[in-house]
Amino acid sequence: MTKAADFNDRSLSLGLARVSEAAAIACTPLIGRGDEKAADQAAVDAMRTQLNKLNIAGVVVIGEGERDEAPMLFIGEEVGSGTGPGVDIALDPLEGTTLTAKDMPNALAVIAMGPRGSMLHAPDVYMDKLAIGPGYDKGVVTLDMSPSERVHALAKAKGCSTRDITVCVLERPRHEEMIAELRETGAAIRLITDGDVAGVMHCAEPAVTGIDMYMGSGGAPEGVLAAAALKCMGGQIMGRLLFRNDDERGRARKAGITDFDRVYERDDLVTGDVIFAATGVTDGSLVSGIKREVGYVTAETILMRSKTGSVRRMIYRNPVA
Repeated sequence: MTKAADFNDRSLSLGLARVSEAAAIACTPLIGRGDEKAADQAAVDAMRTQLNKLNIAGVVVIGEGERDEAPMLFIGEEVGSGTGPGVDIALDPLEGTTLTAKDMPNALAVIAMGPRGSMLHAPDVYMDKLAIGPGYDKGVVTLDMSPSERVHALAKAKGCSTRDITVCVLERPRHEEMIAELRETGAAIRLITDGDVAGVMHCAEPAVTGIDMYMGSGGAPEGVLAAAALKCMGGQIMGRLLFRNDDERGRARKAGITDFDRVYERDDLVTGDVIFAATGVTDGSLVSGIKREVGYVTAETILMRSKTGSVRRMIYRNPVA
């Protein structure tokens, strides 16, 4: 395991920003073109190429899937030059393939990096997630509460009416009952079609995004990425793995998970200091999407370090042929 002292997050952070920028920019010709697979492949290729330029001995712990499902950036793949510190990498080269193909908001290229052993090796199963922003006591909302109880508890902690709370929810048939219950509290609901890493991140900046809370089930790997973002931005996230069959329980055992009912909090999902970078592919509440003009392409990246709590927003204008 890499010692914290060996993980120079300051010197690695700009390199990580270049990785997410490269993935986002590679999607430029495919935004709004209706081809999800081509956009995802372009992002994967560019992200892997840029990762291999970094002086790290990296292992992908959250990636495109198992080796037999993903030819590149699969879970367990080694990346980097191999000469630097051992690091865990969680990534989604294109979070929002459908959003990109349809030119809809909040598609991102996302990556997080921490010392070896610092991130949960989450299996590719669903996770029940609940997230709120910074400034609240621990336990103000919990996964054991009903959706309506969470809204009332957060409104009380915030000192406002339930009608002043906005909840972000992934629009899926499995969430219909939860959405109906939330509406009965008077809370507003921001439905998103994809991209629940961005959905969770929205909670960290409610004054900017208008989102107070995220809840619902989505991919467990994305839960780890979201936890890495909140570790930098501040806020709470809780997650509990959901299993539909024995095959999914087998995946969890293979990842070293034995307690199938455990509730993971932010610092369980990401135990050490991390760097997090996200570059906008399409316009969103957090960052602007790729802008094209004659001879240039411009990208916006949010780059964060949990060790210092620093949040940088960077504009990268790059000449193109």
